[in-house]
Amino acid sequence: MSFPASAPALSGLHRALAVFAHPDDVDFGCAGTIAAWVEEGIEVAYLIITRGESGGFDDTPREEVPRLREREQRAAAAAVGVHRVDFVDGHADGMLTPSLALRRQVAAAIRRFRPERVLTSSPLRRWEHLAGPSHPDHLAVGEATTCAVYPDARNAFAFPELLDEGLEPWVVREVWYAGGPAPDHAVDVTPYLDRKIAAMRAHRSQTAHLDVETWVRGWLTTVADNAGLPAGRLAESFTVLRTE
Repeated sequence: MSFPASAPALSGLHRALAVFAHPDDVDFGCAGTIAAWVEEGIEVAYLIITRGESGGFDDTPREEVPRLREREQRAAAAAVGVHRVDFVDGHADGMLTPSLALRRQVAAAIRRFRPERVLTSSPLRRWEHLAGPSHPDHLAVGEATTCAVYPDARNAFAFPELLDEGLEPWVVREVWYAGGPAPDHAVDVTPYLDRKIAAMRAHRSQTAHLDVETWVRGWLTTVADNAGLPAGRLAESFTVLRTE
């Protein structure tokens, strides 16, 4: 199973919401693109579903990890110009499902922020990348967010209690999926390399063991080459679907 071909990305947008499972997910896959959106004048917000308490490579006490990773995510967001980072309570790292509770929380966030564009992880597994993009938490958040975009956020009769909270229905116009099979919408992020690297380095608990600049340059060069960009360019890639 794969996505259909991407639709042309909409222009003239004002707000975009990125919804991901863990601190650092958005930065590994999308930080350069988000820096580009911010440069265009788009207001970007993050909704992170867990605090990544199952992650890390050192002997940091487990009880300190959620606070540490929240701080790292806020620093990484600031590196690309994002200042609104919300975390969702009630979900454990490594145990996410596209539950009604999660759909309600994402739909509420969409109605609250009212983005024209939502960026999230793919709900479709990539068998050639069983690790990383196909982490079950990523798939679950991609599915829950897709359901929140349609029908939950736009349907006044879905989670009617949201109306009591003053959260009126909202139609997201397009969804960008990261990490899915055969992504065909490449974003040239060459001018934003330094911001991408800074965001990645901010997640020190996850990236201190990496040569971040070498890793970023290598991966983004491969993406750009696969997309047919000129030599020396760097890119991130997505699938873009319209919802209207």
